[in-house]
Amino acid sequence: MLKQRTITALILAPLVVAIILMAPNWLFALVVAALFLGASWEWTLLAGIGSAAARGGAVLLVAALIALAWPLHGTPGAAGVIAVGLLWWTLSLLWLRHFAYAAAPTRENTALKFAACIVAVVPAWLALVQLHAQSPHGPYWALLAILLVWAADTGAYFAGTRFGRRKLAPRISPNKTWAGVWGAFALAGAVALVGGGLLGWRDGWLVALLGAALLSVAASIVGDLVESLLKRHANVKDSGALFPGHGGLLDRADSLLAALPVFAAGKMLLDLLRQP
Repeated sequence: MLKQRTITALILAPLVVAIILMAPNWLFALVVAALFLGASWEWTLLAGIGSAAARGGAVLLVAALIALAWPLHGTPGAAGVIAVGLLWWTLSLLWLRHFAYAAAPTRENTALKFAACIVAVVPAWLALVQLHAQSPHGPYWALLAILLVWAADTGAYFAGTRFGRRKLAPRISPNKTWAGVWGAFALAGAVALVGGGLLGWRDGWLVALLGAALLSVAASIVGDLVESLLKRHANVKDSGALFPGHGGLLDRADSLLAALPVFAAGKMLLDLLRQP
């Protein structure tokens, strides 16, 4: 599994980095939308939407909402959409605490899980597009946000494999450990300090950026756990099989969906504070 994961990452990572750094914002927004809509397709299956036609209609609704959100990027209205994402991921902590909630395959629970898809995907998409469009260094801030999640996943994997004893949430995701959490914080924190330093942040502002990064990592763990909860409800191991060793698009995007609104909101707040 480690070999498969490594090969897949080595193939995909350069492509992702190239798109982030070289694509104009409008093209970047389209690519991210396509990826997030693919993740939404997998989410609809976990939510219990059975027919392909109904799932397609649900994904078209998400696409329409993304299109409606596009004019907001770069405006104060983007903060409101991102705030919806922050509220959802905060409330999701209650769901993780009561993990059996909405487990029954009823129409009401399916609707609830699809609503969760909307408030997870649309704010995350807008947050990443907003970061990418910033001046100066927007693409590099978008890259840093994604690198934080990649580093957190990597740190969690190796620390959990080597030192993992105490389980984080055994009824939701038996393989996740507290050692993995600390590994995620450690490696992602190092990436935040290096990345922030390269982008010109110094002293107390760099420490503040580290704080925003660590909050984003905490959110990424919540996102991972929420997807694990949905998979337990649906009785599946992975959301898909698109990436060998990694599962489906949602398996790769779950942490990003939660981390991006937190990082974008933290960056916006720090930018306001830094203004003379």
